[in-house]
Amino acid sequence: MQGKGSQKKARLERLKNEIFEYVSQTPGASAADIVAFLSNERKMRNHGLTTRKVGLFIPRHLKETIGFRLDTSTGKRIYHCTA
Repeated sequence: MQGKGSQKKARLERLKNEIFEYVSQTPGASAADIVAFLSNERKMRNHGLTTRKVGLFIPRHLKETIGFRLDTSTGKRIYHCTA
């Protein structure tokens, strides 16, 4: 997201809060689970995150609160709360 508008900041904060709440309620969630939650359950259809972008979004914006480990059988990142 580029720009410094208050609406963009509000969207970013809401997206960070929604992801943190979901991961804290369901530890062991994958990126696909997070995107499905945002799109289907929260009806945030224009959030712009794909499963690939979640892997970049979380370390960039939520590295203090959400960590991950690699699943040895599938090679996917499994997210969990660190705070």
